[in-house]
Amino acid sequence: MNDATFLREAIDLAREALDDDVGGPFGAVVVRDERVVGRGRNRVLADRDPTAHAEVLAVRDACRHLDTHDLSGCTVYASSEPCPMCLGALFWARVERIVYAVDRQGAAQAGFDDARFYEQMCTTENERSVRMEHHADPEARRVMDAWSRRADRRSY
Repeated sequence: MNDATFLREAIDLAREALDDDVGGPFGAVVVRDERVVGRGRNRVLADRDPTAHAEVLAVRDACRHLDTHDLSGCTVYASSEPCPMCLGALFWARVERIVYAVDRQGAAQAGFDDARFYEQMCTTENERSVRMEHHADPEARRVMDAWSRRADRRSY
């Protein structure tokens, strides 16, 4: 199998999402060792879940299938360039590579303009459109400190 084959599968999932009207036209697959281990297609509307993007669902599927939270060594093939939320999820999953078909400008032309999200990520808390407030609480700090002292903690 090659990149084009896996990318085509992601595009086919995007078409299914479009045809079933479950969300936007987005699909993604997670591949490890030349084998698809996770699949996802956008289900935002069907699930009434703004996080139900193709890449996030593909990561969840792969993690269940592989019985791990760590997708090191995996490649994600996506029908479109991942949005900032999905990119964050892919970073947290430790994927090795991301291959996508339509770039963010192409997605914007279809009405999916993630530019404002990318811009918000580069601003300070005070400049963001969503108000953020820091309320320091000593108990929250104690919880974090307790975690850092645990000998049995598992990093992710």
